[in-house]
Amino acid sequence: MLSKESGGPETLKIEEQPDPTPGKGEVLVAVKACAINFPDVLIIEDKYQFKPERPFAPGGEISGVVEAVGEGVTGFTPGDRVLGVIGHGGLAGKVAVAADALYALPDGRSFEDGAALLLTYATTIHALRDRGKLKQGDTLLILGAAGGVGLAAVELGKAFGATVVAAVSSEEKAAAAKAAGADRTIIYPRAPFDKAQSREVANLFKEAVGPNGADVIYDPVGGDYCEPALRAIAWEGRYLVVGFPAGIPKLPLNLTLLKSCDVCGVFWGAFAARDPQANAAHVDHLFRLWAEDAIAPNVTEVFPFADGGKAIAKMAARQAVGKLVVRVAE
Repeated sequence: MLSKESGGPETLKIEEQPDPTPGKGEVLVAVKACAINFPDVLIIEDKYQFKPERPFAPGGEISGVVEAVGEGVTGFTPGDRVLGVIGHGGLAGKVAVAADALYALPDGRSFEDGAALLLTYATTIHALRDRGKLKQGDTLLILGAAGGVGLAAVELGKAFGATVVAAVSSEEKAAAAKAAGADRTIIYPRAPFDKAQSREVANLFKEAVGPNGADVIYDPVGGDYCEPALRAIAWEGRYLVVGFPAGIPKLPLNLTLLKSCDVCGVFWGAFAARDPQANAAHVDHLFRLWAEDAIAPNVTEVFPFADGGKAIAKMAARQAVGKLVVRVAE
């Protein structure tokens, strides 16, 4: 499923291409499932940090079966079930992947769940542990708490002993966050906000997190939700900037002074590249939590390969609850 020109999901085209050949240090994976994430919306519109040369297939998170290995690869053999985050290329029958981007898919776990695990949970464990310094007893406010990274933050927040307050835009999403373990849920109105509405939303957040404020705020939404949430932060709290589907906000810096708080950017991909050992330790931790059923990817809809563009469109419209996955092959 190729992006041959900049644009929305309607510009994607399904075409036959020759099978790739794994190079040195690479593995050829027969893709079974590909999870859809917000970067897939951005990358086909040339709005993502990385701009692959066209034509390319979107889809940065996959699971599948090893078909062949390139020179120097020792950790995988044909027939192994694997999962990994590859940046792009996942909406394809086969893809050549750097071996160090792949992990073994545990026995008994589906390809759909495997494809839906790593990006959201690895982003979130890095955000909460490394950037947010989340500890037991903290209050964690999560915006967009029913999306893929939002539900991951709910589950990991509870696993790390936090009180989790999940902020969402509908009753359906509140139910999903509650089912994932949120202690409290709040439903905020749809942006944009004028000043009076912004104050009302801030009061919603303040009431939900309590008089001491939120020790950590996890924000994968941005836009007009940022300032009201920041007004509910605790003294020396940590505000985690994860994404901007609602737009890139402008922040009044006087608020950071008044609360002596930190605003922390979260760029998991760059972190993983710069500190692979620390990232590997996080991934090991995630696999342990998965084995203990403390976390579980919430795949709410599986699309056939021909409808991969529809999955990306649903993500773009911010209608997704949990994870959307495209089944590339049986």
